Amino acid sequence: MNYELDIHTHTIASGHAYNTLQEMIYTAKEKGLRLLGVSDHAVAMPGTCHLYYFHNLKVVERQYGDLELMLGAEVNIIGYNGELDLDEETLAGLDYGIASLHMPCLAPGTKEQNINAMIKAMESPYIQVIGHPDDSRFSLDYEALVQAAKKNHVLIEINNSSLNPNGFRQNTRENDITILNLCKQYAVPVCLNSDAHVASDIGNTCFIDAVLNETNFPEDLIINTSVDKFKQFLSEK
Repeated sequence: MNYELDIHTHTIASGHAYNTLQEMIYTAKEKGLRLLGVSDHAVAMPGTCHLYYFHNLKVVERQYGDLELMLGAEVNIIGYNGELDLDEETLAGLDYGIASLHMPCLAPGTKEQNINAMIKAMESPYIQVIGHPDDSRFSLDYEALVQAAKKNHVLIEINNSSLNPNGFRQNTRENDITILNLCKQYAVPVCLNSDAHVASDIGNTCFIDAVLNETNFPEDLIINTSVDKFKQFLSEK
């Protein structure tokens, strides 16, 4: 299957990634992507960039030959009522927002607390994607997650880094299979992302492809097959 975009990637601005923005752009062009999304970690993540970084993204060019660049953030959910670590003014200036649970920013709560945090984050008009909801350290009601994504017009991410056998997230393969089957059942689209922290990983879906095949997941529910489809989805939020 041909994928045109990858919107969850990190530059050195995130503090624990290893390539510059220009290196990421060069690699995305070399790999034939039509759209690269850079989503550096927002301010609650230890070692990441200052708030001013997100305010100043307006200075960055967005077209590099055949490659379009979009600039968002991986926003941290920092409270069980869906509180986020970027204010609305900052979020409004981004191309998109991915909301994720990270242990340095919020301790895992009960299943009810964790799912409430995600659902409330989805209700923000500036959050279009829920990042890697597949880590059993944050136990979730996956049916409630998928139904809330449909209601709030939010994409659920299937994260290649999560599925890496050397990764630190727990039970991700089993959880992603559950998520994909529920997304099929409720006709909820997904976004396949590399979560690249190094340029060579951009566009990598090697671990995702296996779970897509196992679940016989329909191509029409994969947003990455078309830049136009992705932009249309964003415009409808």
